[in-house]
Amino acid sequence: MSDIEREAGTPVARRQRVTAAIDRGCAYLLARQNAQGYWVGALEADASVSAGYGPLMLMMQGAVNPERQRKACRQVRRKQNPDGSWSAYEGGPGDLSVSIQCYWSLKLAGAAQDDPCLQKARAFILGAGGIGKANLITKVWLALFGQFDWRDTPSIPPELILLPNGAYINLYEFASWSRATIVALSVLLTLRPVFQAPGQVSLEELYVEPPGRRRYPPGQAERALSWAGVFLGLDRLFKFYERLPFKPGRQWALRRMEQWIVDRQEADGSWGGIMLPWIYSLAALKALGYPQSHPVIQRGLAGLEGFIIEDDECLLLQPATSPVWDTAWGVLALREAGLGADHPDLRRAARWLLQQEVRTGGDWQVKNPHTEPGCWAFEFENDCYPDVDDTAVVARALARVTLPAESEGEKWAAIGRGLRWVISMQCRDGGFAAFDRDCNRRILAHVPFADFMTPLDPTCADVTAHVVELLAERAPDAPALQRALDYFWRSQEPDGAWYGRWGVNYIYGTGLTLGSLRTLAARRHVVAVGRAVQWLLSRQNADGGWGESCETYADPTLRGRGASTVSQTAWALIGLLGAGEGDSPAVRRGVDYLLRAQQADGSWRESLYTGTGFPRAFYLHYELYPVYFSLIALAQYRAIGAD
Repeated sequence: MSDIEREAGTPVARRQRVTAAIDRGCAYLLARQNAQGYWVGALEADASVSAGYGPLMLMMQGAVNPERQRKACRQVRRKQNPDGSWSAYEGGPGDLSVSIQCYWSLKLAGAAQDDPCLQKARAFILGAGGIGKANLITKVWLALFGQFDWRDTPSIPPELILLPNGAYINLYEFASWSRATIVALSVLLTLRPVFQAPGQVSLEELYVEPPGRRRYPPGQAERALSWAGVFLGLDRLFKFYERLPFKPGRQWALRRMEQWIVDRQEADGSWGGIMLPWIYSLAALKALGYPQSHPVIQRGLAGLEGFIIEDDECLLLQPATSPVWDTAWGVLALREAGLGADHPDLRRAARWLLQQEVRTGGDWQVKNPHTEPGCWAFEFENDCYPDVDDTAVVARALARVTLPAESEGEKWAAIGRGLRWVISMQCRDGGFAAFDRDCNRRILAHVPFADFMTPLDPTCADVTAHVVELLAERAPDAPALQRALDYFWRSQEPDGAWYGRWGVNYIYGTGLTLGSLRTLAARRHVVAVGRAVQWLLSRQNADGGWGESCETYADPTLRGRGASTVSQTAWALIGLLGAGEGDSPAVRRGVDYLLRAQQADGSWRESLYTGTGFPRAFYLHYELYPVYFSLIALAQYRAIGAD
């Protein structure tokens, strides 16, 4: 018996510790509930998001609040690595593009050339190739301030919006987040505005090449006869067209783009509830001549306040907010932990979730026009882009809460709409994607800006797993369920794991997939389940936990390897418990890891990033992931009565 196992004590002592941990976790989570009924934890990305606050305010308003600028700069400085770089995720290697954006923010705020922070950053940036090697979204950001030549950015002709939806390539073949950003970028890449930096601040020192030799193609193709080569050829053709004196339809296309942007602004002033299209939509409208006093601009700037977390020292700009997601998982965790279905706090949460149902149409209707809206989004306001993941989890959460008799009918009607909507979003391959149906035209993965902004929304095991859980509970005889299960078996990796799109990474995909099978008899008869179990068992760390780095998106050979984290340990346990491994020593060691990791206040915390925005580019840290997933894992362990 290991020291860790001896520490846990007898089976009776372990069960007592599990129950005590669950009780403390529930108390912590209930104390975090907002008075309106929802939960929302901080959502943090890399330092470039907060770094963008000052430049954005200068671009849109000509000035930035000095105290807020200082706080944003403090947030950026505290995230700098010893080698002078900034990373795309906590503990990751230095990222050139993130580092350039952070450097620009600090310099624009008044940092001197000899500032030690800038000196170290400059050495890293130049050693990594300088601005010329940055990703395209960084080059566009710099071009807006006159720090990069617009001629070396890709062309996205606004005439794209004139293509019919049935065309092989059209706006709606791009993922929702990409689509909303592309429209704004198209305006900017066409008009090429320059918002002059105050005091003639320059990034000249971050170029490796001298001025006369700065020509950077908007992408690279290993072979001319490839899709990447085709898109680079099209880019040259578009640039030739830009130089022509007569461009029929150009002004009409720009007006269509403008109207498209305005029509998709959310009630809180955002676009899609996420920062990337939000920032570039504001810049595009300013380039089109919208004054600061215009209501659309005013709403857009005012809405940023809801995404800012500020204290006496630092300002964190969140890339999005996650109240619907956090609330649904909070309800599921508390119900698994034993709170009654009619608990007053769960009823408040359920009522709030019902108020968030999206009953209006959105871009998803282009490919799914005949389904009644009845779905949920991730954020407080995002009617244009509800998603399958949130809708499936919210429907499950609502079904676990009993409302007063006069509200039960409303609740079950909403669950029914959500179920039908989710089923209607099933893709041709049987799996489910996040925001759209069959948005996976693979040639678009080679467009020039794909080096940062994932242009597709393919099916994935993790979203499909959440749908499978819903179908198993509410529609076990639906043909969609069997098609989803078939998708699982086809998409499994050769070593038994499943790839995780929206969480890091193979532990997320594998844990969620196995967990979704726990109520299905099929899990006991499929060899694939046994292979997945063996994979998870082989990846357990000596401390009893599981961990995996974001680096696995770039290097899959690292899959399932990394320092243990609470949320990834919880996902692995949920998967093993779902596969019937509750009595295994590995599960006991994993449970003991969660017990040791709990904080005195009942919470669980982690510093490493386990959420994914864009694989290989943009990652997320969810504050509440370790809390509600640990509660679910411990409650499921307690429920099976394992020793």
